Amino acid sequence: MELKIKYFTDKIEKLRFIDGKSDWIDLRAAEDITLKAGEFKLIPLGVAIALPEGYEAHIVPRSSTFKNFGILQANSCGIVDESYSGDNDQWMMPAYAVRDTEIHINDRICQFRIFEHQKAFTFKEVDHLTGPDRGGFGSTGKS
Repeated sequence: MELKIKYFTDKIEKLRFIDGKSDWIDLRAAEDITLKAGEFKLIPLGVAIALPEGYEAHIVPRSSTFKNFGILQANSCGIVDESYSGDNDQWMMPAYAVRDTEIHINDRICQFRIFEHQKAFTFKEVDHLTGPDRGGFGSTGKS
């Protein structure tokens, strides 16, 4: 599969798929960002990507993003579908800072992978489900 990509800056590394390592692709900050604790900012990621029909991208923080930068992705998981493919549809990370922080151009702050859209289904209402009860939400314990 080949994806068309537009870069909004030449100051970030080009995206690449690293075969055999992971199918998640790192995204980088496209500008220097300074945030104070409690502030919110859309961090530009420097790319627009035309996804194929029937696909969507899921954008999530990297495992080290909170530790390194003290930011949370405000929408938890960003979903970009194939309709967001215009010339000015730059991908962003909505970030909320829990401490004062600086993010620099080219810092890896989030990652994405593409998924096929979920197949259509219907719901059938029933009075009882036949699976075993696990004890409700949070029932698997603390350890």
